Amino acid sequence: MDMSGEERIAASRETVWAALNNPKILRKCIPGCKSLERKSDNELVATVKLKLGPVSATFLGNVTLENLNPPVSYTISGEGSGGIAGFAKGGADVTLAEDGDGTILTYTVKAQIGGKLAMLGSRLIDSSAKKLAAQFFQDFNELLSEKDSA
Repeated sequence: MDMSGEERIAASRETVWAALNNPKILRKCIPGCKSLERKSDNELVATVKLKLGPVSATFLGNVTLENLNPPVSYTISGEGSGGIAGFAKGGADVTLAEDGDGTILTYTVKAQIGGKLAMLGSRLIDSSAKKLAAQFFQDFNELLSEKDSA
């Protein structure tokens, strides 16, 4: 699955960069995220519970931040296992550009899934991924808009 898009975040680029590297903020914004903890400067461990169509699973995974170019861009990649539901792995290239008093966040995602999840069909997976991404950015934008105006 490939997906790309851009979002205007109502916060400065430095604020957005700091938030994208803050596990407490990301945990609040990632749909179904139960825990997100830093293992090292570039590694995080996550537990996410999701329901995609008829399949519900808790994914345990590792997240790595690479190609760091603060506060402009990075690559975030991860791999997680949902037990019998299957696995998911992939990555996203994220770029931040100043836009007046806000920031344009551009992303390109490449992901693979296997197991029962793969049997759901690409249309359901694609629509679910777009819905999850939209929810993340809505929550992220709201949280940062409140923080930046405070």
